[in-house]
Amino acid sequence: MGAEAAHAARHFGVEVHLLILDSSDEATRTAHARTVAALPEVPHVVVHHLDEPAQRDFLRAAIERAALPDPDRVLDLMLPDAVSYGACTNRAFLIAAALGCRSVHRRDSDGRYQLFGGEPVFPVHHELTSLGKRASDAGAGVSEVTLDPAIAHRPVSMVGASFVGELSVDIGGIQELDKEVYDEVVGLWAPAHWSDQERRNLAEESFKGAGMLPFTGDHSTLALVDPMRVDMCNIAFLGDVYERLPLPPATATIGSDYFLIHAVYDAALPGVLHNRHIENYYTGERRTHAGFLAYQTRFVKFLLSMLYFHFVYDRMAEAGAGLLDEGGRLDPAPFAAFLAESVGLDRTENERRLDTVEAAYGRLGGKYAEFARGLAADRQRLLDEAGRDIEDFVLLVESWEALVRASRDAGVRSASR
Repeated sequence: MGAEAAHAARHFGVEVHLLILDSSDEATRTAHARTVAALPEVPHVVVHHLDEPAQRDFLRAAIERAALPDPDRVLDLMLPDAVSYGACTNRAFLIAAALGCRSVHRRDSDGRYQLFGGEPVFPVHHELTSLGKRASDAGAGVSEVTLDPAIAHRPVSMVGASFVGELSVDIGGIQELDKEVYDEVVGLWAPAHWSDQERRNLAEESFKGAGMLPFTGDHSTLALVDPMRVDMCNIAFLGDVYERLPLPPATATIGSDYFLIHAVYDAALPGVLHNRHIENYYTGERRTHAGFLAYQTRFVKFLLSMLYFHFVYDRMAEAGAGLLDEGGRLDPAPFAAFLAESVGLDRTENERRLDTVEAAYGRLGGKYAEFARGLAADRQRLLDEAGRDIEDFVLLVESWEALVRASRDAGVRSASR
């Protein structure tokens, strides 16, 4: 990542802030700090390595400046005592605002760069080639253009690709044991009205990224980027996106960080889809029994979240340009209204999802049956949490403008160079 930051600074004439948000234990953080200290000094690259106490100090200062009515709850949503893909990225968004950045380029700790000709393939090449330009001007820097000329006056707001390698979700074992069960369970993230065939098609396409084919040469498309074609491990957003809307702060829920991809698409903000895919791999923790149980919980919570998000995505699609304010930027108000409306949805659909998972995992036996028994015991808590997660997201959307403004004033104190 240090080399990618250096590449960006050298080739695009920009100042790059390499931000490492580190939630590791003390011994691991110490090892990370040695690695950071050993990075070569590069002009116009500033490295920030923030442990959780440093992140908490920054957030407290920003929340205090924002004068929010429930500061302790907001702090918990921004830095929860549990895994949250959305909350971690939200912290990066606010720190980016504090640092005066124009864009955020996310990479994850469970990914590596592909190699081509012995050199790493850096996604930032495509990101900085196009991000922030008017779409009409960005066309010269891509391989093809499929964007409607009627929206070519809008800025390129997102640039992304996907991954190659292992499935992004730790469910490959189900596919190996029983393809029918795999299709049934993965198909649960589809809208309730979809046919069995549509669900099977979704299962066939889901969580595979760009497959297994390695990088052989650049290709990029200026378009409205289909959310199914990009992943959050390999993406960049313009500040006008993440400074307007946060990500859902749900804990222990995969996919909680994909909301902005849908927002950009439904609001018809131009993007670029490229093929410098990240190489995905599973960390050792996910291979342990405890890691397996934790990850299956995250997967089930993702399935439950779709009751609410499908409702919201449908309304976002209907709203189209109504998701933008008069200045052509994302308008938080309609998003907050759609989310708040979804909270009152009937939970019967989610009860059926849990029924299906419990029965399917029970048929698989072994550790899956063990998980199913735990799922039955946690049933009511999981149903309640899925709805409460949406309520938390509404609160954060409504607080976000003040938080971004306060973050710009708060600044960032960290060990940086």
